[in-house]
Amino acid sequence: MDVKAIVMNGYDKIASDYYKHRDLNKFDDLLENFVDLIPKKAQVLDAGCGAGIPASRFLVDKGLTVTGIDISDSMLEMARNNVPNAVFLKKDMKELDFDENSFEGIISVYALFHIPKEDHSTIFEKFYDILKSGGILLINTSINESEGISNFFGVPMFWSNYNPKKTLELVKSVGFSIIFEGVLVRGGEYQYWIFAKKD
Repeated sequence: MDVKAIVMNGYDKIASDYYKHRDLNKFDDLLENFVDLIPKKAQVLDAGCGAGIPASRFLVDKGLTVTGIDISDSMLEMARNNVPNAVFLKKDMKELDFDENSFEGIISVYALFHIPKEDHSTIFEKFYDILKSGGILLINTSINESEGISNFFGVPMFWSNYNPKKTLELVKSVGFSIIFEGVLVRGGEYQYWIFAKKD
């Protein structure tokens, strides 16, 4: 099963419709917390940026330098239109090739659960490597362990997730210290959120 193709093709097809139905301000408070934790004008990676809203646009509006990555061409086209002052690249989170110590912050929200969970640890290791010392990571995942394909806005979509305890263990095991972790409700959805720091 080519799960990457399922996710990429799915979002290519539904990009516009998906954003028409999203609450684009539901986690602004967490983005504000993220901004408060990193230096002014910091370099930030938005991993799984989608159409660039809300995260990339919010961060650019705060004066940060943002690089967004995604595997969906449709999402990237929308992102470049939505946030012209950021840089958007077609990249797979499993194949990050940025130099070590490239970013003061990394955000990856509503994205990790589209990647096979057995790859999450490798992704966290790479996030750690490309963050500078003192850099901040913000991620979220689902609250239940699961893996499979379901109908999502009329297309097949792949989902894969560890439970929060395992996700927390993986983040800590690569060297991050935890600033905050817990289940939060945003836009009527329960998600597991982690703020972590590279010491």
